[in-house]
This record gives sequence, structure tokens and C-alpha cells, in this order.
Amino acid sequence: MAKKSESTRSLTINCDLGESYGSWIMGSDVEVMPLIDAANIACGYHAGDPSVMRRCVRLAKQHKVEIGAHVSYPDLMGFGRRSMNVRGDALVDMLHYQMAALDGIARTEGCKIGYVKPHGALYNDMITDLDLLDDVMRAVATWHRPVDLVVLATPKDKKIVQLGVEYGLILRFEAFADRGYTSAGHLMSRDKVGAVLNREQATQQALSIAQGTLRCSRGRKLSIRPDTLCVHGDTPEALEIIRSIRSALMEHKP
Repeated sequence: MAKKSESTRSLTINCDLGESYGSWIMGSDVEVMPLIDAANIACGYHAGDPSVMRRCVRLAKQHKVEIGAHVSYPDLMGFGRRSMNVRGDALVDMLHYQMAALDGIARTEGCKIGYVKPHGALYNDMITDLDLLDDVMRAVATWHRPVDLVVLATPKDKKIVQLGVEYGLILRFEAFADRGYTSAGHLMSRDKVGAVLNREQATQQALSIAQGTLRCSRGRKLSIRPDTLCVHGDTPEALEIIRSIRSALMEHKP
């Protein structure tokens, strides 16, 4: 266990939820929801359906968890993990469609979405393609009311911050407890050894991230300053990982 540090930061915990579809069940939404601060709820393009969304929204409201729209390329078969050539107004329209679906259900339940977090391939693509990121930011910025945008925290965030300022967006920088990183500070491809971390590894990484340091797959130390920490709902041991991280962060709370 890492020693307590003066520089340990307070981080919120978010999790990708609402990823079941019809009779097919993904994750442990009921058990996970009380342990997190924000729920990234699938909006039907990579996972989720209207009934799943409503159940997840009700759970979030019950446990006073913030609701975020987990938007994606239109890729149910590939779980949103395949890159697609969708850009410009077509992408903006798709993101607004998904945001509206979740926000509409949330409003009928007496709450609303507070942020947007792209999923899977869209999330990864926009970090390395500023034109695509521009489209995503335009979609969020032109929504009918202000909502935040979640982006990956990397050692080099200046261009992302600048673009966010131009669009008048509040950005939430995010790090991942349960995923391995490349030497550039990006997420490793899931087909690589070490891309998905177990409970012990994820807990240790969460503590390191809270202290501003991330060790990549090749051993290099990276400096990042995230606002929130993500655990994937479909990660093996997701429930145990979140419990362990929550306990460790509370123990090392500044």
C-alpha cells in the first residue's frame, strides 16, 4: 500500500453503466451505483435501450449520483469499440440524438444530464484527432444548456484546453484506474498484454494517479492532473475494484 502523500488529490469516481441490452445483462449497476459519484449511462448507440436507461437513471437518482451521457459511434455489434468515419454535422447530430434520449428520460424522472463522456473508439479517436475533437466539442457546446465534457488527462493537455476555452466548455479531465497506458499517456489497446488491470493493480494505480503520477506499460512515469477516475463497468471484478479503490482513496484522503 502506498504511503499517504501531502499531494494526494481528491478524485471523484465515475463508472460506465447502463450497458445491458434487452435480455442481455452487462455489469452490476445495482451494486455499483451506491459506490460512485457519477454514472456514464449508455445512450443506445453502443449499448443500452430505453428501459435500461430508465432503470439506470432511477438508480442514479436514488443514490444521488450525477448522470452523464455516454455517447458513441453507432456500433451496437462492436460495443462502440470500432472506429468509424463519422464526422462533421453527421456526428454532431448523432451526439445530440443520444444526449436528448438520455436527458429526456432523466427529466421525466426529475433529474437531468450534467456532462457528456464519449465512449470507446470515439473517445480514443478524438484524443489523437483534433478535427474530430472539434466536432465533439461543437456538439456539446451547441446543446441547449451548458453541460461539461469528459476528456482523457494526458501529460500534454494544452491544445485540448485551448479548444475547450474557444467553445466555452468546462472540461473534466479523466484518468483510468483499470487500464494500462502507453508511453504517450493514452490507453493501451485492449488486445495488448497489460491493457486491463486486476483489482490490486487498479487500486495501486488509482493511488498513484491521486498523487499525480502514472506509470505506463514501459515503466515511464507520467505526470497527469485529472479531476475524476474511471472504472469500466464491464471490467472483470469491476465491483471489487471500485470498493477497493474507494476504500484506498478514503484512507489516503488529504
